[in-house]
Amino acid sequence: MSDAEQVLRSTRVITPEGTRAASVTVADGTITAVLPYDAPVPEGARLEDLGDDVLLPGLVDTHVHVNDPGRTEWEGFWTATRAAAAGGITTLIDMPLNSLPPTTTVDHLRTKRRVAADKAHIDVGFWGGALPDNAQDLRPLHEAGVFGFKAFLSPSGVDEFPHLDQDRLARSLAEIAAFDGLLIVHAEDPHHLAAAPQHGGPKYADFLASRPRDAEDTAIAHLVDVAKRLGARVHVLHLSSSDALPVIAAAKADGVRVTVETCPHYLTLTAEEVPDGASEFKCCPPIREAANQDLLWQALADGTIDCVVTDHSPSTADLKTDDFSTAWGGISGLQLSLPAVWTEARRRGHGLEDVVRWMSTRTAALVGLDARKGAIAPGHDADFAVLAPDETFTVDPAELQHRNRVTAYAGRTLYGVVKSTWLRGRRVVADGAFTEPKGRLLTRSH
Repeated sequence: MSDAEQVLRSTRVITPEGTRAASVTVADGTITAVLPYDAPVPEGARLEDLGDDVLLPGLVDTHVHVNDPGRTEWEGFWTATRAAAAGGITTLIDMPLNSLPPTTTVDHLRTKRRVAADKAHIDVGFWGGALPDNAQDLRPLHEAGVFGFKAFLSPSGVDEFPHLDQDRLARSLAEIAAFDGLLIVHAEDPHHLAAAPQHGGPKYADFLASRPRDAEDTAIAHLVDVAKRLGARVHVLHLSSSDALPVIAAAKADGVRVTVETCPHYLTLTAEEVPDGASEFKCCPPIREAANQDLLWQALADGTIDCVVTDHSPSTADLKTDDFSTAWGGISGLQLSLPAVWTEARRRGHGLEDVVRWMSTRTAALVGLDARKGAIAPGHDADFAVLAPDETFTVDPAELQHRNRVTAYAGRTLYGVVKSTWLRGRRVVADGAFTEPKGRLLTRSH
């Protein structure tokens, strides 16, 4: 106790054992103890009394497109990590594409790390990319500390990141399995996409028809088969189609090493409410119908879906045209992911402990950071979000920290106000006021 530098006290602390009144002691950026609420404050330690606000572990968002360098007019490490911190996220893992260069070689990774080094308000790690022609780069990237490898099974939307056909998927996955790495996959089948009706224009129904569920279902089934044959680890990105859930559940029961994520927009927005021409709602795979959403929530509850991440993928406003076929596909949601998910979770009878499990504990485990991140427990980094879960706010794009403030959540009233965010025992944002960047660049061996 004598080495405690500070104590954070709340009547509601979310720990691995449940929610309880507690005092959390911190020294050198690490949680040293979780003590009874009324435990004496060690001599010389600073007390932060949070009252009835909830102290939860900082969120770990493993799916973020920062777009820096190369497309920094879309986002950037400074703005992305500020938005994340404002939303209670203390760790993010950056996707390898939409930046120039993409993170597909060790030299490109060094470039990305150099750009991010002095701009990160939170901790940042990096995914590598698996392309048709870079199998020889995968092991060096793994050894350089990327957390795994992103691949597309259909066109990515940017020319510098081509997709893998079935042969190259097997080749890349075999290489990654040789060092027990992780392949994370945008799973839509290009043949089903090509066969779908492509009308273009402003009607959301036409866009939805152009990205059918069977494109996801077929791609996921094939991915599972290859992973099973190779004994490889795979992760399905941004699951949208509930029709794929039986295949995923069966694969898990059969011992296939597959995990699955979904996103706040699939859990909180529905196709029925998307106005024609409103391409701030466009993403791929798309936001589907309310009945589909209900099944995604059931799969979260029963563990078929492991975690929830943002897939934050912004662009400049001019690329969000009213033609769904040509508008940039991506939802901007870093700052709003926690309140968006919490608003719908509470309506459906879930608690904050569930949200923490989906958005912090399991995401930290996905990337192997669970020894330090994702829990309020001794030995973990003192990364916290302080949340007033019963307070509401109405989303005003002008108040967001994202570089481009186009958002599908504009005007929505959400539960859960993030009062402050702490990184390794240092408050990095409180009531909209930020400190200087304090984030670290993480590697897989961190």
